[in-house]
Amino acid sequence: MTEFSLAEAIAVLTRTPATLNALLRGLPDIWVRGNEGKDTWNAFDIVGHLIVGERTDWMPRVRILLENGEARPFDPFDRFAQLKEGQDKSLAIDQPLDEFARLRRENLAALQALNLQHEDFTRRGRHPALGVVTLSELLATWAVHDLTHVHQLSRVMAHQYRDAVGPWSVYLGVLQCAGHSTP
Repeated sequence: MTEFSLAEAIAVLTRTPATLNALLRGLPDIWVRGNEGKDTWNAFDIVGHLIVGERTDWMPRVRILLENGEARPFDPFDRFAQLKEGQDKSLAIDQPLDEFARLRRENLAALQALNLQHEDFTRRGRHPALGVVTLSELLATWAVHDLTHVHQLSRVMAHQYRDAVGPWSVYLGVLQCAGHSTP
């Protein structure tokens, strides 16, 4: 079992904007607007979800935990808020990618400014659905959440060519993946 390391988590969190940028910027709409069918997300939706998380989830929860412990539960996170915000469908993916990168830089700077010590990672807060969680679990989840959506992005993008690959689909695991991430 790997013990949580803030430096290791930050290494992933720092790279996610560049990863998404390299994967998505400047692509034709099929790659950023295509999804896996009814009620599924496309790349634009996934980046929107990550933006909402940067605004309302990760650092706000860190602050609630540090300031209130278990006494105040985290505010519930609306996993579908990006779908309700009425995204401008004419936008290129570039604007959301830039916004995500800016918000992530700001949040990581705020996280590092907390100057967290090893003993802080065992501090506890209360998730509205999961109950008691530690700061290290929250921060580890932030990093793994990013990786979950990078995985989801590659799966959604591959889906666009599921028929075009013909018989090779049997060798392409990404096309067999039923999805480990609920939107």
